[in-house]
Amino acid sequence: MSQIVINGAKALSGEINIQGAKNSVLPVLAATILCDKECHVHNCPDLSDVNTSIKILKQLGCKCARQGNTVSVDSSDMNNYKIPENLMREMRSSVVFLGAIVGKTGKAVISSPGGCELGPRPIDLHLSALNKMGVCIREEHGFLYCDAPEGLYGAEINLSFPSVGATENIILAAVKAKGMTVIHNAAKEPEISDLADFLNSAGARIYGAGSDTVYIHGVEKLSATEHSIIPDRIAAVTYMASAVMTNGKIVINDIMPSHMMAMLSLFYESGCNLKIYKNSLEISRGDKLLRVPKIRSLVYPGFPTDAGPIIISMLTLADGTSMFVENIFENRFRYIDELKRLGAKIKTEGKIAVIEGVSQLLGAPCKATDLRGGAALVCAGLAAKDTTVIGEIGHIERGYENLVDNFKKLGADIYYR
Repeated sequence: MSQIVINGAKALSGEINIQGAKNSVLPVLAATILCDKECHVHNCPDLSDVNTSIKILKQLGCKCARQGNTVSVDSSDMNNYKIPENLMREMRSSVVFLGAIVGKTGKAVISSPGGCELGPRPIDLHLSALNKMGVCIREEHGFLYCDAPEGLYGAEINLSFPSVGATENIILAAVKAKGMTVIHNAAKEPEISDLADFLNSAGARIYGAGSDTVYIHGVEKLSATEHSIIPDRIAAVTYMASAVMTNGKIVINDIMPSHMMAMLSLFYESGCNLKIYKNSLEISRGDKLLRVPKIRSLVYPGFPTDAGPIIISMLTLADGTSMFVENIFENRFRYIDELKRLGAKIKTEGKIAVIEGVSQLLGAPCKATDLRGGAALVCAGLAAKDTTVIGEIGHIERGYENLVDNFKKLGADIYYR
């Protein structure tokens, strides 16, 4: 596998356009299964996870084609309800296909999903909800066999935690179920609203997406539609942090600032200069990067766990000591030992990371342990003096489109080896 090599300590400048959201495109591609005719999904980023989703769709018997950033899917001849183990293991989000497949065929066979090893992320919320909707589930030899012998029907579902994946799977299963489904304590992330917008444009009747109570009135069929994926707010924050860490100044286009308020507030608190427009922003470092006393990862609209590694990387160069409390994933801090190789001073205990700012990071060999931890290393490498070599970059390629080329456009000395 190739590596990313960075000769750092060069101030970034210029403009960047933000890709479509990874966490939105995957459930939307799964949702195309439910439509009777060809759908066109625009602003699809070129990611390894998207490529895996396309492989899954083809394995299920759908016709898929990509032209630029548009993926077209025709599921009218779908003839399979099993996802091979090797494809399930390629990405954690593969479980989102479960609700769509059951909604389409009344059956599904999947294995345990793969993806980043961030600690236990059980899918029991997904399965218990589907069971309430008429799905019988049995587990044998690592595979889940799901069957709805009498079809899917609406149910009232109370989630013990506002899980994004569970909310998506319930919506996908419910759109063609008989009757009405109500999700209480639903996830409110923008990606949930984007999925609902796609399905509603195809004829679904989903109300309340983006709030904690979602209503889905089942319909008999969904038609062809076109949809454009929302911008990736975590990718935007990655470029913002890199600009600040290198003492640069960049403009970021094609964003939705309303989706980023918790993160934008943190940049203000750290002393950054921000100019925010309708669909873009300009960011630069202030006189100095200030510490942020305490940050907690929370479900939306709180500070997103996916942005945590990137912000921790940024705060390694802050003036003073910051604290980050990770409330979502148990093993999110695995990348911190790699940041320490570059001279970061970070102590962790349980779900708490204490970051003591340093004046300079120094290049070093390191490896990506997961998607966002890998992005944090790229940010640190761009700011570090001398050369940083990042290995196991397959994690990074799961969520960032043209990352190296984009940073080159901003003036970074970065390349693959």
